[in-house]
Amino acid sequence: MISLRPLLLYLLHALSSYGAVLRNFQVTQPPIIPQDAQKCTVKVLQRDFAFSYGSAEVVELTPPTECGPLGSWAAITLNLTVTSNGTQYDRLGHFTFQNVEIWRTSTPEPTRGDGIVWTYIKDVSQYMPLFAKPGTFIFQLDNLIQPGLDGVYSTVVHATYYASSRKHPPAKKADLIIPLSTFANNTGNHASVPPGFSLNVTFPRNAVKAFAELYASGNSQEEFWYFNAANKFLPSLPSGITYGQGSFREVRLLIDGQVAGAVFPYPVIFTGGFVPSLWRPISAYGALDLPTYFLDVTPFIPLLTDGKPHLFTIDVASAEDDRTTLQNWYVSGLLQVVTDPSSKPTTGRITRYDASPFAKAATTGTVRPTEVDFTVKATRKIHVEANIVSGSGKTTHAVWSQDLSYSNNQNYRENATFQVLRQSASGSVLSTHDGIPTIVDVFSYPFDVDFVFLAADQRNWSTRIDHSYERVVLPNPFILGSTIKNHQITDGFYQLMTGGNYGNGTSNNTFSYVDLAGNTYSRQVNAALNVITLDREGGNLAHSGQQATSSSTSEASQSHFGGARLPGGTKI
Repeated sequence: MISLRPLLLYLLHALSSYGAVLRNFQVTQPPIIPQDAQKCTVKVLQRDFAFSYGSAEVVELTPPTECGPLGSWAAITLNLTVTSNGTQYDRLGHFTFQNVEIWRTSTPEPTRGDGIVWTYIKDVSQYMPLFAKPGTFIFQLDNLIQPGLDGVYSTVVHATYYASSRKHPPAKKADLIIPLSTFANNTGNHASVPPGFSLNVTFPRNAVKAFAELYASGNSQEEFWYFNAANKFLPSLPSGITYGQGSFREVRLLIDGQVAGAVFPYPVIFTGGFVPSLWRPISAYGALDLPTYFLDVTPFIPLLTDGKPHLFTIDVASAEDDRTTLQNWYVSGLLQVVTDPSSKPTTGRITRYDASPFAKAATTGTVRPTEVDFTVKATRKIHVEANIVSGSGKTTHAVWSQDLSYSNNQNYRENATFQVLRQSASGSVLSTHDGIPTIVDVFSYPFDVDFVFLAADQRNWSTRIDHSYERVVLPNPFILGSTIKNHQITDGFYQLMTGGNYGNGTSNNTFSYVDLAGNTYSRQVNAALNVITLDREGGNLAHSGQQATSSSTSEASQSHFGGARLPGGTKI
């Protein structure tokens, strides 16, 4: 006998939530904060982002004095809560403080009626030196109001400072944070590349360690960079299906023209990507908190402590002959610097440098009537060693190594009616100081997409996406090392209709987190037709009050979407 109990429970769940505001969220771990510590919360900003292109919110943030001496806190978090009602595209958001980008996010697409709400709590304790003094806080959220797009993002941001104590010691912090940014005072401090973004940086002469953190995300013609075709195969595909310049991207950090480190980026899918209904109410991993990437530039310290400015460059390279990309990538970064107690200059020398200008890449493929297949593979190895002598007389042997691998296979059938993507990026990153691991980053980003146009007019399509984020990371001495495994499978369809687009989808998510302090968190959460059908939490961080709870809605059929975006620039 077939049991009707699951179906009845599903329907009761949907009916009980009729008219409820849809609560969107990204599956992630709660922030690691001292729950029982004294805390001080201040409102950073509140604004309705309507027609806000070129008009970022710029405020002055002054730290509270009621929770201990400035900069002595055990932790700091930012709480972003947003509501929206109507029809709107997803929008990219940049948080900048003291000319340093400290968080990159994006918005879920709203619904009409009761609308949506989401809350995300971001741990920004690693940026403690920035928060220890008053400064300019900027939130750039470029939104657009026009016929057919009327969704306003009503936003409030709070900062919470947690007092330190014997039980909760002050968070570890660098002596200095140096922005790798545009230093704009009225908008986000990220730069658009290509071409590369460069600026001169002068280090303290007694610097002994330096760690870089990079922000990078593809936008516009580079939003679906992983679906871009190699130039030699692009003419064999129907016009408008995708862009060129290939599917491989590496983010490079150069110091005085020499490659200091490279990143094979994680493919973040924003909530308007492919099928918007896939991402309600659960966004793709990274959409609300885009991953950042960590490099150890300590081996370059003997060059950087000569008192002269040195040119730092962030760019993004492809595997095509000219190594360029299309427009555009948004990049920025920062340097966490540790200085020696002595004021004497740091000395030393680089004893080994092995780094080619670009990753080693190759593209192969075949073209047949109505069919195109091609594969891009790339590898990257970097190895740098140096002996560093501080003014205090301590000698440190620093080693920085990277071993990265990438593969992207695309298949197009029946004149690109059927499209299949199979991609993997993985790598092992390690730095040691006198043999002690300082940065560890072992990652795997498998990413599969099956895309089908369901009619000749290309007004409806289905998509299945299976992607994972698996990362063992010890970012630097100021961030707790952790192991994160997230696996998300989504499946749905989308149809363009007069008066409102129709779509539905399912999402199955499995997430686990464990860190070097023994904190654990797990969550299995599934959704179908905008309704949460399963939600289980585990670990000692579960139900901590910091994880956004999920909700459901009965808006399962006709939906008002800001529109879908597809590879090749289709924007509906």
